[in-house]
Formats: sequence, structure tokens, C-alpha cells
Amino acid sequence: MIRKARTHVNQNEPLLFELSSPGKVGYQLPPLDVPPVDAAAALGAQNVRDQIQNFPELSEVEAIRHFTRLSTWNYSIDLGMYPLGSCTMKYNPRINERVAQVAGLAWAHPYQSEALAQGALEIMARLEAALLEITGMDAVTLQPAAGAHGELTGILVARALLASRGNPRRTVLIPDSAHGTNPATAAIAGYEVRNIQSNGRGMLDVPALARIVDEDVAALMITNPNTLGVFEENIRAIAGILHDKGALLYMDGANMNALAGLVRPGDNGVDVMHLNLHKTFSTPHGGGGPGGGPVAVKAPLAPFLPIPRLRRAGDRWTLDYERGQSIGRVRAFYGNFGVLVRALAYILAHGGEGLRNATLDAVLNATYIRKGIEADYEIAAQAPSMHECVFSDARQAARGVHTGDIAKRLIDYGFHPYTVSFPLIVHGAMMIEPTESESKRELDLFIDALVSIAREVEEDPETVLKAPHSTRISRVDEVRAARKPVVRWRPA
Repeated sequence: MIRKARTHVNQNEPLLFELSSPGKVGYQLPPLDVPPVDAAAALGAQNVRDQIQNFPELSEVEAIRHFTRLSTWNYSIDLGMYPLGSCTMKYNPRINERVAQVAGLAWAHPYQSEALAQGALEIMARLEAALLEITGMDAVTLQPAAGAHGELTGILVARALLASRGNPRRTVLIPDSAHGTNPATAAIAGYEVRNIQSNGRGMLDVPALARIVDEDVAALMITNPNTLGVFEENIRAIAGILHDKGALLYMDGANMNALAGLVRPGDNGVDVMHLNLHKTFSTPHGGGGPGGGPVAVKAPLAPFLPIPRLRRAGDRWTLDYERGQSIGRVRAFYGNFGVLVRALAYILAHGGEGLRNATLDAVLNATYIRKGIEADYEIAAQAPSMHECVFSDARQAARGVHTGDIAKRLIDYGFHPYTVSFPLIVHGAMMIEPTESESKRELDLFIDALVSIAREVEEDPETVLKAPHSTRISRVDEVRAARKPVVRWRPA
């Protein structure tokens, strides 16, 4: 009898439980050279079990190959570009990781005395000075652990200043093009949130703002460049409108990688802002952390920054807790120190001119992609793009193909998908941020892929609607997965 061969387009990898066979072991131990001990007698029978129920049993080579195969499934920045808009998933130099792993820094204990922490405090002081130069602000705290944490800290500092003037006010204004964490931040800080719509160019409607701002408005939280990748060219006029009414201008600095070395927010009337060190200044982004969300302020807000504050006392650094107007601590210890080390290493390695060039490359790359695909996809805002460009799926949707379908088809071309369906103000959004990391060759391949997919939508939309085709797991039912997730394996 001839057995028919089975063919595999992709070799799928079973679970360890499925690979398991009774009696297999992945280790060999020498005989005991001491008398054996009865575990039940030593620990109590109630604390001992014969074996772990359903624990997988494999040989060493099976275990090694299993995890090695799984590792080849991972997409990483070392493999290709992450065009995720808003996330700034760029390559981070390995030398910065080495610096952060220096034993005296990596193993510094947060409770050690100031006398033994002068090197760490010097790093923090130099980073503070660099961030103030980059942002054009007057004082900065490194304590917040991430961007949204920095937002909350900044708004609490703003509230404290307004309260010291006799009225913390009631409302925070937020453009529809701001980051999604902004309204949550304002609400947690005790403010009512009022939304402002963008104009046809994707910018804040300045005349509408002028009509809205009154003595009840505490601040405007603006993201600049905003989530459409557009620079708010009227930022100084916006600041003037707020300041005339005694309100403050908060800037979400998550997109500072489009401004560093080119524009200093403090020069444009910004009163308080946060930065995302893990996006702009070299900590690998993703996986839930770690992060860094320093908050920089103008002089009137400095007394309200969290304690402790770095202070120079003679020839040494110290931490100053005697700050009567401070909002208090916002985090145990002082920031995510490893992130601070990486950020300073990144800044010093680049220097001022290097940071400026990185920003120019980020803007150039986004503009290059925009020009490469705008004949095939509909751009969301006609204003020039900064570090990212946002398209809609309007042309493809007319043929029943949507942004999620295009993103899945992009996987077949070897690319991680762009950010899908965000920002929410763009129906069927395709948000693309190449960062400064990518070469022209990589950008050309990405553009060719998206142009090719646009042609497929015109000629054979089913190919896109059923994508991805080359992955080990085909398209899943996302609605069912969200509503009825299977998060635990049970043996048959």
C-alpha cells in the first residue's frame, strides 16, 4: 500500500501538552550521594503531591526546538519596521542597553544613602538639564513612570497652581485630535471635559476656542503634533487665548520625536507638558513597560512639582523634600531609573545636531510614505504631515474592503500592520509612522506593498478579504475572540 504524503505550507507548532508523551524526560541526574528524605514526612503529607497533574513530558531536544520555533514566529524591530502610528516603535541603539546594564547603575538600590548615590543623582540632573534645553521649559520632574502618569501629574500641578490663585476652575478643554488618555486624565483630576472639533485641515479651530474659553476653563490639553500627524501652526495664538483668560496650556509631548531639535514647546507658550522617554529617547517600546513620563513646567508651576526635587548642596546632590506647595509624591522612589539612563545615553550620543537630524529623518520618512501612497489611499488631512501620516480606507471601503482587511493583507507582504482604526475622528483610519529608523529601501518595500494591495482591492478584493494567507493561523473571528476568549487549555 502506498501511503499518500501529507504536505505542509507551514509547519504549525503544537502546544507542549500536545507534544507530551508519558515517560519522556528532558534531563539526567546523577544518583543521590546523600540519604534520601521522605518529603511527606519532612513537609507534611498535605503539602506534597506525587506529580503535577497534566504536566507535559518531553525530551530535551523537543523542548528546545519548541521554544526555538516559537521564537521565529515573533515579529520584532530587529526583523523589520513597525509602522504603528502614535506608538513610535523605532530601533533603539544597543549601546544604550549596555550603559543601562552597568553594574553600579543596574544594581543601585533605591534605599541607599544619597552619599552612595551621587552618580545616579548626577545622571538625573544631567537628564533634567538636557530635557529643559530640548523643551524650552524652566523645571522638570523625572518621577512619573509613563506618559499617562505624566499627564495626570501635569494636570494636578496645573490644578494646584490655579487653586493657589483662589480657584482651581471646573473645565478642561480637549481637541478631538488629542490622545485618548487626555480626557481620562482630566476626569481623574476632578475636571469636567469639553471636546473641541478640528477644522478641515486637521487643526484646532481657533475661532471656536476663542468663543469657548472663559473663567471656568482651567486648561487646554493639546497634542502637538496631533494624532493626525499635523503640527498645530496656530499654537502661539492658542496660548494667547488661554492666557488672556487665566487658563493654562498643557501639551501632550508624546510626539516630541517630531519636534526635538526643531521646536521648543516652551517658546510657543506651553505652560506644562509631559514627555515619553520610552518613545522619543531610546527605551524599547511595547510589552507594557517600562516607561518614563517626565513633566516639564514654566517657572510659576515649579513649586508644585512632586517631591523630592533634585537640589545642589555645595559639591553634592541631594533630594529636597521640604517643598510646602508640592502636590506630593506621585510614585514610590524616583522614576524608572533604567529608562532615565537610556534617555541620557541617547541624548548625549546624538548631541543637539544629531537629535535635530533624527527628527528631520522621522518627518522625511513619513512624508515620503505619504507621497508614495496618496494616489491610492485617501489622506485624512491636507496639512503637511510631520512624523506620521493618517489615511482612510474610503476608496477601498467602496469595494467592501476596510482598514483591518488591508492591515491583515500587509502581513503577507512581510510587514507588521499599521495602527488600525485610530484616530477615531477618521473613519477607517490607517495610521502610519515609519520613525527615523527606516532606510529608503525599507520604505520603498512598504510603499510597494500598500500600492500592490490597493491594486488587489480593485482587481481581486477576495484576496484581501481572506488575508492573511501565509501565516500559521489564518484569519480569526475577532468578535468571538473578544466576547468568548479561551484563555486556558484543558486536556481532551
